[in-house]
Amino acid sequence: MPNPSLRELARTLGLSHTTVSEALRHSPRVSEPTRERVLSAAKAAGYHANPLAGALMSEMRRSRSGTFRGLLAILDLDGPDRRPVNAARYHRELTLGASTRAVELGFKAESFVLGQQMSMSRLNSILLSRGIHGVFLLPVSENPDLSQLDWTRFAGVYADYIIERPALHSVCSDHYRSMMMVLQKLQALGYRRPGLVLNRHHDERLLHRWEAAFQTYQNHHQAFARLTPLIVPEIVQTAFTPWFQTTKPDVVLCHRSEVITWMEQCGAAVPRTHGFCCLNEMMNVVPCAGIDLQPRLLGARGVELLIAQLHRNEYGVPEHPTTTTLPACWVDGPTLRPQSKA
Repeated sequence: MPNPSLRELARTLGLSHTTVSEALRHSPRVSEPTRERVLSAAKAAGYHANPLAGALMSEMRRSRSGTFRGLLAILDLDGPDRRPVNAARYHRELTLGASTRAVELGFKAESFVLGQQMSMSRLNSILLSRGIHGVFLLPVSENPDLSQLDWTRFAGVYADYIIERPALHSVCSDHYRSMMMVLQKLQALGYRRPGLVLNRHHDERLLHRWEAAFQTYQNHHQAFARLTPLIVPEIVQTAFTPWFQTTKPDVVLCHRSEVITWMEQCGAAVPRTHGFCCLNEMMNVVPCAGIDLQPRLLGARGVELLIAQLHRNEYGVPEHPTTTTLPACWVDGPTLRPQSKA
């Protein structure tokens, strides 16, 4: 019998459906012999519980209104104390996009900060006790180890490129395509010597997509001079200034706007003589030209993918994890020359 209902299983065992339900949830109100009997029979009959339906009934019993808003977890593994200040806005936008879209689709997203205070086993218990089976993971500074979570009970989506323990579906910005767009814009504005400045760890986490697109575009567009990128462990003035004076770029591509001050200390006048293009507008408070990686949209799309898994009853580590990418949007700003003067 393919996936029998709970009531059919109860009739076969000669038990009430309430007893069978509680036994399957490992309720202490059911004796050990009865629980083992129910679990054994369920396995033999090919019974598979639907956690989404279970969450529905639990929520209806709690609210007594019949209105259901399933629960999702937005998981922050680093916590605000371990995250660089300039990344906080990006994570807030991701969270806002995810939680807003969850409500639109009839769910409620709750944020959980693991940080240093909560163990993975404790998190596992909290999520299951709350009836949460969908987990949306915010970007993490390092490659996280989430293998201690009972993934047979969860569906997960990660909002970044790299996650391997375990490998989950992910949603992230299309950095390669976005760099191509940036260089097309700069070429149209008349720049001919673009210089790329990256944090090495950031570059590695994205599998060198910024760098790969930058160099590929230069290889296929002879109008650009081929300047060696500055890729360093830390973007500091002592590394930037010698590179800027030696390579002489007419426009700098970087995540951090403080390099504008370093450029001006080298004699540049932004935007009159040199340009600056920010590779993530969310990381700066200074008005800049550059790109918006659309974290709010990324959060919304991630939740859509997560809820789709729940509706399909797809739990566990996917056999073939996929990556969904979204292109960035161009943002005009005062750090580049106007189009008319190109």
